[in-house]
Amino acid sequence: MVAVTTDLSPLTPFPAAAGGLTVGFDLDMTLIDSRPGIKAVYDLLAAETGTFVDSALAVTRLGPPLEEELAHWFPEHLVAEMAERYRALYPAHAIAPTPAMPGAVEAVAAVRAAGGRPLVVTAKYAPNARLHLDHVGIEADLRGDQWAEAKAQALIEYGATVYVGDHTGDVRGARTAGALSVAVATGPCGAAELRAAGADVVLRDLTEFPEWFADYSSAAA
Repeated sequence: MVAVTTDLSPLTPFPAAAGGLTVGFDLDMTLIDSRPGIKAVYDLLAAETGTFVDSALAVTRLGPPLEEELAHWFPEHLVAEMAERYRALYPAHAIAPTPAMPGAVEAVAAVRAAGGRPLVVTAKYAPNARLHLDHVGIEADLRGDQWAEAKAQALIEYGATVYVGDHTGDVRGARTAGALSVAVATGPCGAAELRAAGADVVLRDLTEFPEWFADYSSAAA
């Protein structure tokens, strides 16, 4: 699937952050634990359509675009319609139940404190991604509807030299952009799988990020 850019950010090149680094972050299972909200929306969609959706299974494989998951449960000709309905249900049912991941707010704050620019690059529909960031109190530039290697476009555009994510698709996106791949083992991919995919750094979770970033940014300077 070719990622389509739908976001709330301008499509112009960005200079490097003054005095610091631009650091990209994935959203689902990196900055937020979106499983409760996504499960709720899948359950509503199943109830509305009378179609069985194993929402508990669906939330174990977050990362790829929504349409890929919907294709497991709906015939191909209905996937686009179901994606539109899912996104319409999402704001009222998925935002409030979704917390920040441990250390997420602090990780983004560490980038800002070092004079850097935080950037969120996610496969999620950008308006819904922005609602999540506002809900958990994270301020960052945002690019939505980007998955795996397609994330490189935004990372290059913003001059990001580090990309943090929980999925092997995030590792591929970082490497395609020539950015350092920092992986957190908080999503569907374990530490060994992330390393095998080519992650340069693997952290247990984002609580380890500020210390790592302080050392890395000092060395980079």
